[in-house]
Amino acid sequence: MSRAERKMDHIQFALSTGQSKKNMFDDIRFVHQALPDSAVSDICIKPKTGDLNLESPVFINAMTGGGGQDTQKLNGLLARVARETGMAMAVGSQMAALKNATERQSYAVVRKENPDGIFFSNLGSEATVQQAKDAVEMIGANALQIHLNVVQELTMPEGDRDFRGALERIQAIVEGVNVPVIVKETGFGISRETAEKLSCCDVSAIDVSGFGGTNFASIENKRRQKKLSYFEDWGIPTAPAIVEVKSVFDKTVLASGGIQDARDMIKAFLLGADAVGLAGSFLKIAMQEGEKQLITEIHSLYEDLAMMMTALGAKNLMELQKCPAIITGELAQYLTARGFNPASYACDAKN
Repeated sequence: MSRAERKMDHIQFALSTGQSKKNMFDDIRFVHQALPDSAVSDICIKPKTGDLNLESPVFINAMTGGGGQDTQKLNGLLARVARETGMAMAVGSQMAALKNATERQSYAVVRKENPDGIFFSNLGSEATVQQAKDAVEMIGANALQIHLNVVQELTMPEGDRDFRGALERIQAIVEGVNVPVIVKETGFGISRETAEKLSCCDVSAIDVSGFGGTNFASIENKRRQKKLSYFEDWGIPTAPAIVEVKSVFDKTVLASGGIQDARDMIKAFLLGADAVGLAGSFLKIAMQEGEKQLITEIHSLYEDLAMMMTALGAKNLMELQKCPAIITGELAQYLTARGFNPASYACDAKN
């Protein structure tokens, strides 16, 4: 199977398998404020994301590219949506275009459709410094995502089996490119231990990309004869992954992994995320309902976020982190077992 065919398989399997929604956000409940002393007109949802300079608290996370005309059309659609909604957008892994120049246009189309937009290039941790530079140049990227996908590669029939030296390669890329570097998982979460290692590499942001969204182990198992079923429930759910990373990483923390709506978004911000990425839910709307409906849904996300922030009395995303909330269930158990104090979120001066 060619790389392009595999890319289209991933899209179709992502649509058919959906998202597990096991990200633990349901274990968070805000404490209602009956006197919030706020107004919708006072709400500012612009995030603080360091040198990423995002205008929107939501971005279109890495999905596709390298699958010929079909992925070119999809990336073009998503780039136009990003233009109309003020969002940043990440493309899928560009290794396909680095190995086959005919696939370049399936990525470069995003800059054509949105000349002034903020775009993230994307490569795996196996990439060289020169490949990273080429990926950035290909789309005139404002930042570079380096994705970590050990479990996906192990489950993929033709995937990598050797992951030695990844941290050193990330460090070399950080030093070798002239744009901020984001390190992200691909749906299995980033732990405190991993975030500590990355903090020594001077990366600009970490995207926790936790368990609970599109499950690439499940997708790759559909392409295998012998199923590696033990990987389908593997990983750190998105909610605790945010807490893990935030505890040791003092730069921009991005959250993705099964985030579906403004309720999930506001809980991610409570836990410490600076911005959130959506992929699977945007992909479904784009493929099934079209460009205009996706734009409508995104504007609705903004409105819902502002309404909930008004009810909580939080004028901006930083103030959301001070809003009291009760954490119960599996999330509370997880955090306690890992040495965090879930009860600290129940007051407005968390420690």
